[in-house]
Amino acid sequence: MKKHNFSAGPCILPETVLQKASEAVLNFNGIDLSLIEISHRSADFVAVMDKARALVKELLALPEGYSVLFLQGGASLEFLMAPYNLLSTEGTAGYLDTGAWSAKALKEARGLGKVEVLASSKDKGYNYIPKDYNLPSGLDYLHCTSNNTIYGTQFKDFPETDSLLVCDMSSDIFSRELDFSKFDLVYAGAQKNMGPAGTTLVIVKEEILGKIDRDIPSMLDYQVHLSKDSMFNTPPVFAVYVSMLTLEWLKDLGGVKAIEKINEEKASLLYAEIDRNPLFKGFAEVADRSLMNVTFTLTDDTHKDLFDRLWNDAGISGIKGHRSVGGYRASIYNAMPLSSVQALIDVMQAFEQQVN
Repeated sequence: MKKHNFSAGPCILPETVLQKASEAVLNFNGIDLSLIEISHRSADFVAVMDKARALVKELLALPEGYSVLFLQGGASLEFLMAPYNLLSTEGTAGYLDTGAWSAKALKEARGLGKVEVLASSKDKGYNYIPKDYNLPSGLDYLHCTSNNTIYGTQFKDFPETDSLLVCDMSSDIFSRELDFSKFDLVYAGAQKNMGPAGTTLVIVKEEILGKIDRDIPSMLDYQVHLSKDSMFNTPPVFAVYVSMLTLEWLKDLGGVKAIEKINEEKASLLYAEIDRNPLFKGFAEVADRSLMNVTFTLTDDTHKDLFDRLWNDAGISGIKGHRSVGGYRASIYNAMPLSSVQALIDVMQAFEQQVN
């Protein structure tokens, strides 16, 4: 029996994608060579890169003037690349501190210029999204993290600002429809909703680049990567290919609109059980609950061994909570089937019956 994979990342991918990817490792496109041993300059792989970028534009309905890059270094490198490209030596960047990853992002920016934390939910262990805060005008950019994987919170609405809006969407991109014209720079590690670890999606409004007064190392310069079509250096061919396959899968499913409906159904069922079952308590504030990462704890930790045995016996994997929060975290990304969510709910109900 294949396990129910609730891992926060690297995470579950569609079964059909895994099958196609495994075949390509042995014989790609019928050329009797492996995907991972051909030149990234070959026509076969250039077609993969072009299609992957085109699918991003189509699925997210990106406006004219936005470009798509597949880079390396994860979102962690983007924490540095964003200020390198957008924060001037005399300017100020604003950050919304909603979790560990936004805190790391603002730490990197502080090494390059002035940074202001405009709002934070650290006071309550990052279990909510700040809402009542003032945004100053004249910022070089405003940075937010759309979904906080560790804590299970998610922006439902994004701030209105006259500054550039930068967003880390690593754990919820392609999961819901958004108006991307509101954003100037979006980045996302692939290993949640898009593919395996190894590549990072970057969406950038081209007109915002080239306007700051600092020398940018070539590998950190978005304009360099744009000029080389994401191939300034050898790209992560396997990660890009699997991302392309996943985007094809999503398109065949009906696109982002279709998967958003499925994601809402999965999350609603699981949150309903957490709220109904007296043995569990949700971690995130109800209004800010993530559709991707469901965080919860036991109301009585003396029953922990029993619950852990039950979910392990049911073939459930990856629901141990992050050490910063404890408890449990069920990551229900796009490829997570409803049947796996129901399997977890069944375990939670069986647990209740045994305790009572």
